[in-house]
Amino acid sequence: MTPRPPSDDSPKTTSDGSPKKTGAKKTAVKKTAEKKTAEKKAAEGKAAAKKAAAKASKKAVAKKAVGRTTVPKQSGPEDAVAKKAPEPVAVSAPAVFAGVGPGDRERLLDGTHHDPHGVLGAHPVPGGVAFRAFRPYALAVTVVTDDLRAELHDDGDGFFSGLLPLRAVPASYRLIVAYEGTEHETEDAYRFLPALGEFDLHLLGEGRHEQLWQALGAEPMVHQGVAGTRFTVWAPNARGVRLAGTFNFWDGTGFPMRSLGSSGVWELFVPALGEGELYKFEITRPDGTRTLRADPMARRTEVPPATASIVTSSSYEWSDAVWMAGRAERPAVHAAPLSVYEVHLPSWRPGLTYRQLADQLPAYVADLGFTHVELMPVAEHPFGGSWGYQVTGFYAPTARLGGPDDFRYLVDALHQAGIGVLMDWVPAHFPRDDWALAEFDGRPLYEHEDPLRAAHPDWGTLEFDFGRREVRNFLVANAVYWCEEFHIDGLRVDAVASMLYLDYSREPGQWVPNVHGGRENLDAVAFLQEMNATVYRRSPGVVTIAEESTAWDGVTRATHHHGPGGFGGLGFGLKWNMGWMHDSLGYVTHDPIHRKYHHDEMTFSMVYAYSENYVLPISHDEVVHGKRSLVSKMPGDWWQQRANVRAYLGFMWAHPGKQLLFMGQEFAQGAEWSEAHGPDWWLLDPSYGAEADHRGVRDLVHDLNAVYRREPALWQRDTDPAGFAWVVGDAAEDNVFAFLRHAADGTPLLAVSHFSPAVRHGYRLGVPEDITAWHEVLNTDSLRYGGSDVLNPDPVKPEPTAAHGRPASIQLTLPPLATVWLRPA
Repeated sequence: MTPRPPSDDSPKTTSDGSPKKTGAKKTAVKKTAEKKTAEKKAAEGKAAAKKAAAKASKKAVAKKAVGRTTVPKQSGPEDAVAKKAPEPVAVSAPAVFAGVGPGDRERLLDGTHHDPHGVLGAHPVPGGVAFRAFRPYALAVTVVTDDLRAELHDDGDGFFSGLLPLRAVPASYRLIVAYEGTEHETEDAYRFLPALGEFDLHLLGEGRHEQLWQALGAEPMVHQGVAGTRFTVWAPNARGVRLAGTFNFWDGTGFPMRSLGSSGVWELFVPALGEGELYKFEITRPDGTRTLRADPMARRTEVPPATASIVTSSSYEWSDAVWMAGRAERPAVHAAPLSVYEVHLPSWRPGLTYRQLADQLPAYVADLGFTHVELMPVAEHPFGGSWGYQVTGFYAPTARLGGPDDFRYLVDALHQAGIGVLMDWVPAHFPRDDWALAEFDGRPLYEHEDPLRAAHPDWGTLEFDFGRREVRNFLVANAVYWCEEFHIDGLRVDAVASMLYLDYSREPGQWVPNVHGGRENLDAVAFLQEMNATVYRRSPGVVTIAEESTAWDGVTRATHHHGPGGFGGLGFGLKWNMGWMHDSLGYVTHDPIHRKYHHDEMTFSMVYAYSENYVLPISHDEVVHGKRSLVSKMPGDWWQQRANVRAYLGFMWAHPGKQLLFMGQEFAQGAEWSEAHGPDWWLLDPSYGAEADHRGVRDLVHDLNAVYRREPALWQRDTDPAGFAWVVGDAAEDNVFAFLRHAADGTPLLAVSHFSPAVRHGYRLGVPEDITAWHEVLNTDSLRYGGSDVLNPDPVKPEPTAAHGRPASIQLTLPPLATVWLRPA
């Protein structure tokens, strides 16, 4: 190829203002013009004449080559006859500079170019088509079309260019890039139109793209007939974004992305790139420094502590069609049985993958009779000790246990076993890791720009800016993503209280009131309302559950129903009853002789039981960090500890509300939970001497769930005050609590809990007079559960003796430290 002038900034017109001829035009001038040019050059001296002769020789080659191509020829009817495709013809570009100008060159080298596609690739220019490539470390770059092959000029710094005498930009062409010892043939990434549509950009701009994962991130696709991967990232403050990964040895210099207008989105379609490639975004910050960031929308990641994102797409074929079809048709969660087994997947049985868990967990949970599992956060997180509550990969199941399709396999297996799947979801905050979301593009982006609002005072993390529509969209779409892409049946939303209050864990002077002078975070309220409304609209049959520990009004009220505070409801389906958990555990940890002084701790929950739709949680938070396991909280010797646990679980399952129990507590594990080793399964080994003690508690949990499921009185009217009635709630001296639960058809169930180690014979309780006999359906003191076997084996008939405000009553034998359930015989 002929040498080029040193710059493309030369004037594009002659001194008299007429257009300056390019090299391509000179090939088409008449002989008279060629003669004048030759005469002029001859007059300039011998050296110039030699140079002109050499240039004329190369023009002749170029003219001959162009004459053999089919590009300039217009097609006609005769072209319909099949002809053998000609071999590509070698072409030398004329001596006109077609390369990248100094301004663009500098920006491309610095990683600050907003429109690399407007410079690189193939572009029509006067005289033909300019081809420009930016291939750092390449020795040579050659353009190949169906009809020609031309080596581009090496312009230095990895830039290559050439002006080819073509009438139009070829519909397709390829680049042959020569490196030391190898050649690589590829499509030119900079010949493609944007692979993200205007409608997607419109929704992104409005913050209402409900399937955001289909617009941002890495998406394998076929674009303009070519297979590859589209990369998109939201980074509105970036001066430039480049793509780095295994495919370019983590040097993003030659892979600049283009900015799609005012959307803040950067895009690049990379042909021939597919699943399994590792990548990150190299972002040039406003101050000119660079940062290498994982994709916020990555759907797969490396196994921590590695942090790269991975290109992926799902090929999983679901087998849970029956479950999914029935999900929307089932009764509302408030009027259906729901008992939840909470699981920390990495430690449930350490070392198992998602697929190995699928072989064991569904069978175990089904045997225990739970209706659902709740998976502690499965979204990717860098620190295992956070249990998943400091998320960096909001759209990626943790790679510790397998890939995204492996996680789908686990969910599928649970559904086929008839078990619903809830997962913990953490939209309140994120960690400060410098490769993740914190100051993602050099300025606060996902976090609030006010440092007082951004910094979470308890966890050293950053709170999301719920008032920014793109951030809200990121989180709302994430909730939808898990329900739609992974068939999740519900989201338990973590740390809601920390989102709702501007002064949460902050001292005076560390927070600024809202526009009304209040402490409510109005942005967070709007976000939670939008999230709940969107999830329920798009995925009928799912449930959202709030872990919310304050008296905020209307957590489970519909978003369009306004409460006394003027706020619409947050729209959750259920709320964790943290008050019940705190009070009831406080009661049972006292020695029985002192419990009479704390009797109200067990009854107070009924004062507000119908203010929200509640879940009664004995979660992971209650059995770690020195709080002791459930059985170890109990007073007395080993027998009394187990008896207390059994009585407590019986009380819990009968109390209005849904139930949640953390793994290991179902068999009275004595040690606290640790994510390092999980439950002590050896306690259920038949060779262990005390195995029967632990097996007995596990059998009780099985029977609690079995009776619970078949007795509508225990779940059908959980949110209806008419479904509950005290029989005796003030028997503090006896440590007795007795109440009736009623099904929708009025059928009652009598629950009596006795938290004293004494046996009480002939204990009289008032009951409805229209029931002819009562039958004991569950007794936690049964020998089968490890109890003393003090039972009421025969039907108990009411007597016309008034008690507790009722005209009829029965006499029961109350076992020590036990709960008894009776129903009409």
